[in-house]
Amino acid sequence: MNKPFIGLLALLGIFLPFSTLASGGETSGGAVDLTGSAFGVAALVVFITAYVLVIAEEFLHLRKSKPVVVAAGFIWALVGIAYLQHGDTGYAAEQLRHNLLEYGELLLFLLAAMTFINTLQERDVFNALRGWLVSSGFSLRTIFWLTGLLAFFISPMADNLTTALIMAAVVMAVGAGNAAFITVACINIVVAANAGGTFSPFGDITTLMVWQKGIVHFWDFFHLFIPAAVNWLVPAAIMSFAVAKERPAAMREHIAVKQGGYLILALFLLTIVMAVSFHNFLHFPPVMGMMTGLGLLKLYGYRLRKGELNDLSSAGPQHLDIDENLRPHYKPRQRPFDIFISMKRAEWDTLMFFYGVILCVGGLGTVGYLALVSAQMYVGLGPTWANILVGLLSAVVDNIPVMFAVLTMNPDMSLTQWLLVTLTAGVGGSLLSIGSAAGVALMGQARGIYTFFSHLKWTWAVALGYAASIWVHLLLNGHLQHAGAAG
Repeated sequence: MNKPFIGLLALLGIFLPFSTLASGGETSGGAVDLTGSAFGVAALVVFITAYVLVIAEEFLHLRKSKPVVVAAGFIWALVGIAYLQHGDTGYAAEQLRHNLLEYGELLLFLLAAMTFINTLQERDVFNALRGWLVSSGFSLRTIFWLTGLLAFFISPMADNLTTALIMAAVVMAVGAGNAAFITVACINIVVAANAGGTFSPFGDITTLMVWQKGIVHFWDFFHLFIPAAVNWLVPAAIMSFAVAKERPAAMREHIAVKQGGYLILALFLLTIVMAVSFHNFLHFPPVMGMMTGLGLLKLYGYRLRKGELNDLSSAGPQHLDIDENLRPHYKPRQRPFDIFISMKRAEWDTLMFFYGVILCVGGLGTVGYLALVSAQMYVGLGPTWANILVGLLSAVVDNIPVMFAVLTMNPDMSLTQWLLVTLTAGVGGSLLSIGSAAGVALMGQARGIYTFFSHLKWTWAVALGYAASIWVHLLLNGHLQHAGAAG
């Protein structure tokens, strides 16, 4: 049996009950090995059931956060009862608090970032960019490369989902009626957005988790810039030959950025600088910088709202030909800026999904499954094969639980290997359309054109980029053998 196949079985040990063959017994540090107990098996079954429901979200129309949040409660109840039976009332509670602290930092960080992105959208910053592109009169091939390039460089600051949706709106407007162009352009955007998110701590949830854990220094992520670029450029160069050089008629669409849009963008960049500074110089969690920036955005939002309220008041009352009693039930066409609307529009289903995943995986780690998987993968195979397989698995299973499982295992790896798993977990989802949030979103946006099977036709090209990026990373960064420094 070859190494990749053994490694795949080992990684699937997170989800499959073959790991329950381990015997029970106390381990060091107060932990108890519950993998062979009825409580351990039950916890694993609960997680598998919940994740099956997550995978079936498209068919059941059940939000993915709901099953994992319930599963988290059941898993920790099983863990708590099992430890009580061993006469330990403290260890499980300590582990649970540790997981809650990790989630709390991630939640507040993401809430601040999402609020900034939603505010920039409300101020039409992204719409103005889209309007410029569709009005430019560029050829289809130029639009193919420009949308990919912009996706690659925007996703390190904005999430890959928002980036992909904006760029896809451009290709659908410019290439209307040209299904072949829209298909390859959407694949190009998905690959570019996922690749661009890997060389920045802000580009993807997985990179953020690695950075907040203190495993990789902020500046060390930029060692992945060239491998990430290779990951995008290889399939992009191949797919570009399928794009015609024709120049469609330019569309007339000029969208002005609303008042304060550019200043909010500058404030977002300042907030990122503060997050890095809090982490690097004060050794505080980066969420402190993000929340401080969010506070500054709220203060500036107050000024924006006051100004827009004054403008609306000076414009006079709205005249609606409706009964006075019904007037309060109608929303005005123009509404003053409200920062809490931007906060309300955060992806709460995603944030709750992270809660469920972190608690579920943390519970399985307390049971002892992750220690078994770590031994089978990182000791049995070696870190390089194990980390490559993490990327392959992330094409099928969400990369968040996979990366959190790796972080919880905390295998003894060099900086080169931690960067490798960061790269593979981020770009592995590009292999299939269902492997990343960007791909799933574009399947809905370009319904019937960009599909699972249309992406699958080009998976071979994306896989070449995946392999090339790994080779380039090991070639350029193989000397980074020291442990990743916190900071």
